[in-house]
Amino acid sequence: MKELVIISGKGGTGKTSIVSSFAMLASDSELFNPIFVDCDVDAADLHLILEPEVLEKNDFYSGKLAIINKEKCIKCNKCKELCKFDAIENNLISKIKCEGCAVCAEFCPQKAITLNEKLAGEWYISQTRFGKFIHAKLGIAEENSGKLVTKIRNQARLTAQAENSNLIISDGSPGIGCPVIASISGVNAVLIITEPTVSGLHDLQRVYKLTRHFKINSYVCINKFDINLEISKQIKDFCTQNNTKLLGKIPYDKDFTSAQVSKKSITEHSNNNSSKELKKLWNDLEIILKGD
Repeated sequence: MKELVIISGKGGTGKTSIVSSFAMLASDSELFNPIFVDCDVDAADLHLILEPEVLEKNDFYSGKLAIINKEKCIKCNKCKELCKFDAIENNLISKIKCEGCAVCAEFCPQKAITLNEKLAGEWYISQTRFGKFIHAKLGIAEENSGKLVTKIRNQARLTAQAENSNLIISDGSPGIGCPVIASISGVNAVLIITEPTVSGLHDLQRVYKLTRHFKINSYVCINKFDINLEISKQIKDFCTQNNTKLLGKIPYDKDFTSAQVSKKSITEHSNNNSSKELKKLWNDLEIILKGD
């Protein structure tokens, strides 16, 4: 089984639009029988294009939440005095502010406070027009996104085994934080989507260092390469200096937006230059994954 993750050093590079095109192209592949994962659990949006039919919904519990037993509470306010997060007011504990540190429970003279597992989100197994799709939604202001990413990646492997799938394609989170590390650990290849802007180049350099640290084969694609040819050249030079293949250069194309509005990948929506470049990029990735 092979695993390909598409990531970006910053948000807004077009990563998810490109992943949706890979979903369509991979589903037609003679080499691979893919399933798909959206590891961007903090701001998932791949489902907007894939339009999944949810087959199974599961709760995700992470962290602890303090609860006050009002029958035992004597309103001494000891918990409020000790709470460093200002999570307690009028003998009520804020679900958003509570960090589950357990100080209030430890020092409550009446032992009126307990720590319970916190419902932090949901994860799903779904069916799409391209195949099985594993995705999730982290709750507002919840933490442990890396733990949720690990959960759905493990589920993706189990689903792939059950479906006789030999390829998992994941839409990773932007940046270099915990969910990104959880997305790329142990995969066969990473495709970094960047754009020709100052921040795009800077964040490409950061996320590339992350993939090098974990010794993961990484490749680069420049989206909207023609909006700034000078920085596109700097990105190409960076790839050359670091012995990293620049696999694709996708032109700026308004059809990406119209495809999104119609809930389609651009390779479904049209057969213009952008679609042709994406097909070429996917063919190159197939060769890489086959030989990995």
